[in-house]
Amino acid sequence: MNDFILQMKNVTKRFPGVTALDNVSFDLKRGEIHALIGENGAGKSTLIKIVTGAQNQSEGTVVFDGVPVTNNDPTKSINRGISTIYQELNLLPLLSVMDNIFIGREITKSNGLLDRKKMLEICNDVITQLGVEINPKSLIRDLSVAYQQLVEIAKVLFTESKVLIMDEPTAPLTENETEILFRIIRKLKEKGVSIIYISHKLDEVFQLADRVTVLRDGQLIKTMDIGDATKDELIKFMIGRELGDQYPPHIADIGEPVLEIDELTNNKVKGVSLELKRGEILGIAGLVGSGRTEMARALFGADRKRKGNIRLNGRYINIKSPLDAIKNGIGFITEDRKRQGLLLNQTIRLNMTFSSLSSEKGPFIKKKKETSLCEDLWKKLSIRGYSLMQKVVSLSGGNQQKVVLAKWLATHSDILIFDEPTRGIDVGAKREIYTLMSQMVSEGRSIIMISSEMPELIGMSDRIVVFREGELVGELVGDDISQENILKMAANY
Repeated sequence: MNDFILQMKNVTKRFPGVTALDNVSFDLKRGEIHALIGENGAGKSTLIKIVTGAQNQSEGTVVFDGVPVTNNDPTKSINRGISTIYQELNLLPLLSVMDNIFIGREITKSNGLLDRKKMLEICNDVITQLGVEINPKSLIRDLSVAYQQLVEIAKVLFTESKVLIMDEPTAPLTENETEILFRIIRKLKEKGVSIIYISHKLDEVFQLADRVTVLRDGQLIKTMDIGDATKDELIKFMIGRELGDQYPPHIADIGEPVLEIDELTNNKVKGVSLELKRGEILGIAGLVGSGRTEMARALFGADRKRKGNIRLNGRYINIKSPLDAIKNGIGFITEDRKRQGLLLNQTIRLNMTFSSLSSEKGPFIKKKKETSLCEDLWKKLSIRGYSLMQKVVSLSGGNQQKVVLAKWLATHSDILIFDEPTRGIDVGAKREIYTLMSQMVSEGRSIIMISSEMPELIGMSDRIVVFREGELVGELVGDDISQENILKMAANY
């Protein structure tokens, strides 16, 4: 018993119409990194919510540090020494980095006032450990998703946690930031912290984990030492079948330029010029803060541009808002699905169709046509849920991403911008999305794909352009496309 900091015995969790966990047993040893893997909807998030007290199990027992846990809640969980970095960020956007890090743990002077000088000093020390430059006084809303993730990590670095749960912590991070995070994780392990590490990136699992547990459809499939596992074996356990090649072959029938950008400039992007051809997947590479997403947002009208011209099929267009972009057949799958891509408290059905409603003629929505469209998209993307009327907030992160994709497929856009399209998505669903992208370009659509995952960029792109400090600094085609060449351009080696 003393070897285990956490034990879950025969835990079941039921929701109306679905059993999220079915008689699952899981344990965490002291000072180990235990990977928890499975497809979206496998039950990983539910298991973690039970550990953290966000939900209580329907059946079964939970034992923490040798003591049975009853009537659990998040506050009790934190007081026991359990910290969590969720896949969906849990920050207050209108507060500063420092205020988010210290919220609920503020340092005060003898007179009861906040000791902001001391808090700033500690905050700077923690950020220095991360190896990045973040102004502690910056508002969270002004940071990219990647930097927000680093702030989440910073929040737990100076706490006395016994257990740290990390849900897809590297999803928005580049390889450099990921390596920094891995060093921090290994240091925490050396200090005796036990870590539950959830990731769809199996390479990370093999680099970090001591043991791995696989869930599928709410059931425990296998727990094993990482030294006894293989990548192909884990994939088969997760999806119940052989996956095959990760990147589907697509024969590029690339045509003339459909989109041309000349000297696009704003406060984050400096004179960017590029072209996108018909039937092409154009990869956009660069480190966090390089201007990749900012360029896409300016193109889509989500951010204002100071100057620059955009030509669509040879004619100049003026995009002042996302509505202008949509009317011109341009869609944008955002990296931040929670804040910018979805209406979380609305139904799957409404989320699938609200961006395409403006294309309907007349004041009335054709419900029969809408239902047929949604059902087709539901099947095409293999969305896991119990009804189109289910609220999106109740879906897993990967299924939420599929709803975002469905929304833009419903608009029949000719040009789609994919910003981190597979962030937080399991290996099986990734293959489905890659296949969908290949089908789209084979039909004559064009895709701009921004990704921090090098294998994804290299495996899917016909051509790659590289950003650094707001500028487009290079282009790679054919045999020149390699991880080494991308990093040389992105980091100015």
